[in-house]
Amino acid sequence: MKRAGGGFDYCYNGQTAVDDTAHIIVAAELTNSGADSGQLLGVLAAAKHSTGADPRQVVADAGYRSEAVFEALREHPAEIIVALGREGKKELGIDSKKRPLSAAMAEKFKAKTTQDAYRRRKWLSEPPNGWIKHVLGFRQFSMRGIAKAQAEWKLVCAALNLRRVAKMLGA
Repeated sequence: MKRAGGGFDYCYNGQTAVDDTAHIIVAAELTNSGADSGQLLGVLAAAKHSTGADPRQVVADAGYRSEAVFEALREHPAEIIVALGREGKKELGIDSKKRPLSAAMAEKFKAKTTQDAYRRRKWLSEPPNGWIKHVLGFRQFSMRGIAKAQAEWKLVCAALNLRRVAKMLGA
């Protein structure tokens, strides 16, 4: 991936889908693409594969925003909520002729129920990332190459899930 000061680094971009009830990771995907916008479909497919069902609701931050993604998810059975920018920061000027699905999402965000669902994302999807970094101490990959790094990422997420399940069972 591109480095801020110029050049490139071996980097990976981890994606997770977290269950709202048990707070465990139900999908863990890894790419070598810096942008999240093209990753939502793959994470949803992985979540369906691991749980056997489509989620009822998908809540994602603005990094996943893309008119193409909104188009691909148009027929998805889940309620899709994807932020279009920083919550409450400024009014987004979205051209409804060029980006009709983004404009529809902006309109959807005016509803209190959508705003409440999006606010839950902070305490649902962010804690696993913090636990992975700070409690498990996972800050960099030991393996090189996307296939090996993907396996390592899934192992780290499984370790976090095992820790969570043990706590739920009182072990």
